[in-house]
Amino acid sequence: MSFTVTILPSGHQMEVEDDESVLDAALRQGYALPYGCRNGGCGSCMGKLITGEVDYGPMRPRALSEEDEAAGKALFCQAYAMTDLEIEVPEIGAVKDIVVKTLPARVVEMNRLNHDVMELRLKLPAIERLQFLAGQYIDILLRDGRRRSFSLANPPHRDETLELHVRHVPGGSFTTQVFETMKPKALVRIEGPLGTFFLREDSDRPILMMAGGTGFAPLQGMLEHVFAQAIDRPIHLYWGTRSREDLYRDEQIRAWCAEHTQLRYTPVLSEALDDTTWEGERGWVHETLLRDYPDLSAHDVYMSGPPPMIVAAKPLFLARGLPETQLFFDSFEFAEDAVE
Repeated sequence: MSFTVTILPSGHQMEVEDDESVLDAALRQGYALPYGCRNGGCGSCMGKLITGEVDYGPMRPRALSEEDEAAGKALFCQAYAMTDLEIEVPEIGAVKDIVVKTLPARVVEMNRLNHDVMELRLKLPAIERLQFLAGQYIDILLRDGRRRSFSLANPPHRDETLELHVRHVPGGSFTTQVFETMKPKALVRIEGPLGTFFLREDSDRPILMMAGGTGFAPLQGMLEHVFAQAIDRPIHLYWGTRSREDLYRDEQIRAWCAEHTQLRYTPVLSEALDDTTWEGERGWVHETLLRDYPDLSAHDVYMSGPPPMIVAAKPLFLARGLPETQLFFDSFEFAEDAVE
């Protein structure tokens, strides 16, 4: 059985089968709705359910609160149509014509960036290139059918290899393999590019970027794209980590600041109590950003990192005047059976 879904405000219509989510149906038919993790954890795909009924199975998705649902909101990556639907969600033209591919890739470089982050560089077959937007991600497809999501840290113009920043997650089967048994020349299968976290180049507003841990990876790709395209917008990057060692690209960022006057950089350490030589910011990264920018209404904000950072920051940013249409975020759960 299938149902008709009308997407507002565009008026586009599509058919949704009863065994696929609204988001999967949209992507299958070429409609670029916003999304991130695709497992109900980040909230990027949230929109409004105008008419009709959807089902989420036995549990409400993590990123959909009771208040959200009561207000008529829905998470379309987890929503299955029970009737014809009218939904209100923005369509994103920039990703519409990008083809999602499933490809083999070979590990050509493995570089330890610090004690628990590995840089993987993947090489595609000679006849293949991956068209993507700076900030998107790929899935590593595991043999047992599970998948692991990693942001692309390289910009589109530097695509000879695909750069991933892999954090070692305790108990994570894939990341343990990366740190303990994987060797250069290993073969993996990937699917991508995925996601709607990318730089909106049609805006001229100043940019605030906020990373948590390896959430720096997609922001690195965005920054390199900005520099390569000579996009002249002020950018202030905040990077929150536990310790100084976790700022694994600190020297590179400082070199960028010296070369590109549009870029400012504020690292923030949350667990630096014993580091008496650290003279920078301490505490939570989103609180530091808000202290520097009490009014966010004139900025575009890009944030990427673990779900607790996103959940804590989003309502506070909106309360400081940031329009929801100017907030872009990428949030991945470090779960053994979901994404790493």
